[in-house]
Amino acid sequence: MTDDVMILVLGATGSTGRRVAEQLRAAGHAVRGASRSGQVTFDWSDPATWEPAVSGASALYLMAPDGVGVDPEFVALAVKRGVERIVLLSSGAIEAMGDERLLAAERTVRESGAAWTILRPSWFNQNFDEGFFRPAIMAGEVLIPLGDVRQAFVDADDIAAVAVTALTEDGHAGRTYEITGPGSLAFGEAVEIIGRAIGREVRYLGGDEDYIAANGFSGESIHAAKAFGALRALGDQPISDTVSDVTGRPPKSFETFAAQAAAAGAWR
Repeated sequence: MTDDVMILVLGATGSTGRRVAEQLRAAGHAVRGASRSGQVTFDWSDPATWEPAVSGASALYLMAPDGVGVDPEFVALAVKRGVERIVLLSSGAIEAMGDERLLAAERTVRESGAAWTILRPSWFNQNFDEGFFRPAIMAGEVLIPLGDVRQAFVDADDIAAVAVTALTEDGHAGRTYEITGPGSLAFGEAVEIIGRAIGREVRYLGGDEDYIAANGFSGESIHAAKAFGALRALGDQPISDTVSDVTGRPPKSFETFAAQAAAAGAWR
């Protein structure tokens, strides 16, 4: 892909989109960052914002916030307006967890007519310092019903690097990439690493009973516990070589992430 191609990055103020846009710009590519508060306004619920975002773009980093579906009409519009390459941020283990939102998004890009690449990352490291686990870290207790099953936490910088390569280089069309870090950890081990990095104890509660009791005996919490149970039943997550194979450099370890985030004041 030539350097004069305009690349549209959705979610350009979020954990991965921000990094994708930054890495693309650092490499000299033309980038249009789109979000509710970004360079270009984009709102999944407002189709009037779609056309200005896709106009003139030839490649697309496609993602939607948690709970928001990827609208097939937007993808069809993007392709109609000249988008030839789509890189979709999906997630790992979506079949086991029954994530119909992301399964539908994957079907949409596969059927779009554009060259597509699907990214299926593991849990983000940044869930702990930028995302939904940060308040729990600050409170000293992380609650998620995954027991001692090991997960291959991956850094958002590495996810972005894979996305940038797929957006700008040939050889990635029609590929679905499982993206993990260089090792796997149980949540309790990950929380312990963060606790050491910040110099205070952070507890981990990993049972269904703890989760349901904390979230109430609602249908929603019981459904979530069942989804986590399905993920737990898969066992320890395998490690992939995607980051090193695609980008040519090794992925960041969780220990390095925790030390860097603590030094930057993420949990002060």
